[in-house]
Amino acid sequence: MPRIGRAMGRMRLMTGRRLIGRLAIQSAAPGLELSHLDVLDAVRRAQPAGEVTVGMIAEMLRIDPSRASRVVAEMVGRNVLRREASQADARRIVVVMTEVGQNLLAEIVAQKLAIISEIVSDWPEQDIERFAALFERFIGGYEAVFLSRDKDTPG
Repeated sequence: MPRIGRAMGRMRLMTGRRLIGRLAIQSAAPGLELSHLDVLDAVRRAQPAGEVTVGMIAEMLRIDPSRASRVVAEMVGRNVLRREASQADARRIVVVMTEVGQNLLAEIVAQKLAIISEIVSDWPEQDIERFAALFERFIGGYEAVFLSRDKDTPG
């Protein structure tokens, strides 16, 4: 277990620098900030469940609704997101990803896959498959434990 803990600490330091997001912004959307990518990812994750609102984004990112509204407004101004009337309730405004936003997400995925490919380039295919299965299982367990312990913790 200590080896896993140490490796997680090292990975947290590297992911904390947000290298993938920075590379994606640099190549696909100069001028955006990492907070914009967080909002874009929240919209991507929430869209399959239905319409996405600024309130949902704030809750998902655990930020103040006024902050979420400002970031969404900036992204609307850059044509990454757009606001439109809800199909379920025309009084409600929802947030939708534009083609620019979809392209930015595709660039993030491409950057991430390129980095992963470089890391495992000399691994045998069976090691890659086994690592993928174990890592998915680990992350699923991590999420479950985190959510069960975090459900009553305020923002």
